[in-house]
Amino acid sequence: MTSSSDADEVTPPWVELPREITATIFHKLGTIEILTTAQEVCTTWRSVCQDPDMWRSIDMRNKVNIWEMPYEYDLEKMCRHAVDRSEGQLIDINIENFGTDDLLLYISQRCGRLRSLQLVFCYDITDEGLVEAVKNFPLLEELHLYYTPIDATTIEIVGRSCLQLKSFKLNHRGYKIPHLVCDLDALAIAENMPELRHLQLFGNKLTDDGLQAILDGCPNLESLDLRQCFSVDFEGNLRTLCAERIKDLRFPNDRTDDYGFDAELNDYETSDDDYYISGLSDIEMVSDYDDFSGASLSSYEYEEEFFVD
Repeated sequence: MTSSSDADEVTPPWVELPREITATIFHKLGTIEILTTAQEVCTTWRSVCQDPDMWRSIDMRNKVNIWEMPYEYDLEKMCRHAVDRSEGQLIDINIENFGTDDLLLYISQRCGRLRSLQLVFCYDITDEGLVEAVKNFPLLEELHLYYTPIDATTIEIVGRSCLQLKSFKLNHRGYKIPHLVCDLDALAIAENMPELRHLQLFGNKLTDDGLQAILDGCPNLESLDLRQCFSVDFEGNLRTLCAERIKDLRFPNDRTDDYGFDAELNDYETSDDDYYISGLSDIEMVSDYDDFSGASLSSYEYEEEFFVD
């Protein structure tokens, strides 16, 4: 018969899992759950969570409602803590619904081996902030921007700074209004990102001219997503050329079920003829969302708890 004291000392089976299996499970949780829950369960799990190998990939996706800030946690402080735990080994990071220029610079100064950067709804990250950061990411291969507006000049600098860039996403909401055109993004990509294999321009205002420039300037493209790019008409032999060159091609009116974000079109109406001028800078046409910024709190000092006071 087992005494009560012996029963108390029995190690739960999930604690005895190999460290690599435990780490794999934790990665599926995401950074926020690891720092606020998993590492507090037991000393074994805490040890796994403190291993720098755990932080080669940082997933800061979250359920923050950008219309109802502030959030329960200081996500920026939490992100800095995760970056520090990586001890420079970070290669992949996803920041969603928060982020500032200071945070991005903090990451770039400590993680020069970064390969993949994804920014989603990061309205507090400016063109200047992104430019300063990417100068420290010479190995960057993937830059994915969702509803994080940047201008064509920034695209040019990104291309010149990240010579190994192979996947670029610059996604906005599409507009119902016809003939809203701008090829500045497309030209910046075509002239500065020759090694691209994958390009997604969801909701962009490029025209056939911009598309032709991309085909000419990015000869290694394997996939091209032009959903909700309603100013592309595929006149002449452009459609045939795309079909011959691109293995995975998504057209402006293709379904958006697998997009992963809200693909509802902006019902934008205006009588201002200036909005129809080809060459209008994207930064001048950002949506009303620019009035709403993340409520993350900047801090260079962190503790083990991340609750916002």
